[in-house]
Amino acid sequence: MTSFMVSVLALVVGCKERISSEKGATATEYSLLVAFIALLIIIGVTAFGTALNTWFSSLGSTVGTW
Repeated sequence: MTSFMVSVLALVVGCKERISSEKGATATEYSLLVAFIALLIIIGVTAFGTALNTWFSSLGSTVGTW
């Protein structure tokens, strides 16, 4: 009877570990974080792209005249 109880306990612990695994949750969280950062970069480039292009062009002209 004791070996049967140990076997059942090992089965229950193994099933509990598989159910409570967070590997998938971590991958999902990282993928959402990467998507959010990419979205912020796209929004920033869209909003400030023309202004930055003008600023860098004038900076390049100023440095070119030195």
